Amino acid sequence: MQRYEIRLAGTGGQGQILAGIILAEAAAIYEGLNAVQSQSYGPESRGGASKAEVVISDGEIDYPKVTVPDFLLVMSKDAWGKYGQGIGSKTKILIDSTLVSIEQDSVPEGTRLYKLPITGMAKDLGKEIVANIVALGAITAISGVVSRDAVEKAVLSRVPKGTEELNKKALSAGYDAAMSLVAVEE
Repeated sequence: MQRYEIRLAGTGGQGQILAGIILAEAAAIYEGLNAVQSQSYGPESRGGASKAEVVISDGEIDYPKVTVPDFLLVMSKDAWGKYGQGIGSKTKILIDSTLVSIEQDSVPEGTRLYKLPITGMAKDLGKEIVANIVALGAITAISGVVSRDAVEKAVLSRVPKGTEELNKKALSAGYDAAMSLVAVEE
C-alpha cells in the first residue's frame, strides 16, 4: 500500500478526532502499518468546524499532513465549506446525508460521492453519539485501507466500558450500509 490520506471533517462534538485516533490505531497497532494522526479545530469545544487527518502507509511517512485526500468524510455543512477544498479527481467522499446535501455534479469529475444518513443511523441505534463509529464502519468498507477486524479491536480499546455492544452495532451498521453502496458500483 502506498500512502493513503484520510480527512474526517465535521463539527466539534461529533467525535471526528476520536474517530481519527481509532483509525490510526487500527492501522498501526492491529495492521502493522505506519500511521500519523493530526487534528484541527476552532476555539469552540462544540459547534465549530473540526477535522482529523490520518495518513497510513506501509512505508515511511515523511510528511504528517494530508495534501490531497484519498478519502474525505463530511459530517456538517460548515466542514464541507472549510475542509472540502483541495480534493482530487480520485477522492472518495462520504457525506452524512442526515446533515449535509452535496450533489455529484458539485465535486470534481472522477470523484466518487457516497451518501449515508450516518447521524440518522446512530439515532436509530439509540444514541446519536455513536455517529462517529457508524462513520468509521462506512470508511472501512469503502476505503478498504484497514480491515474491519482491526477497526473493531481499536474501537473496543477506546470506547467507555459498558458501551462495547452499542459501538459494535454502530460499527457494523456503518460497514454493512456502505458495503451495500459499494456493491451497487460493481
